[in-house]
Amino acid sequence: MVEVTVTPQSSLADRPVQIRVRGLSASQLVTLRAWLKDEQGECFQSRAFFRADGAGEVNPGLQAALGGSYSGVWPMGLFWFLQPDSLFRRLVKRDVAGSPFRVRLEVLDGLSLGTDAKEQLLASCEAERWYVGPGVQRAPVREGRVRGALFLPP
Repeated sequence: MVEVTVTPQSSLADRPVQIRVRGLSASQLVTLRAWLKDEQGECFQSRAFFRADGAGEVNPGLQAALGGSYSGVWPMGLFWFLQPDSLFRRLVKRDVAGSPFRVRLEVLDGLSLGTDAKEQLLASCEAERWYVGPGVQRAPVREGRVRGALFLPP
């Protein structure tokens, strides 16, 4: 049984996570895809192609992506290379304190470019990426022409 995990499952957006896929066949080609919907419902996604090691595992922190949204060893590449499905969109988090981005991670059999309706989903999981830690207070700043927010630690 194929399993994909993200550790920790819930974390601050600037903290690294570890992605692991287990239960594959030795040397199996797979596509790891990450996607999320922003607060306006726009979809952002990235994908990377990997060949499982001899134990049937994929670890993007140690293994090089063979292609897709990026190539090479990028432990956080699936998060850093998220691109919009529509042109001229940016990934922006407006409600930084109220909710996280929920990033869906999927493992697909073979090399998937997202154009085939018959993609075979092998496993999936979800990661929460928060922009404000627990107990942090947000204070609006309005001084002259300066506008902003001050985030105060607990």
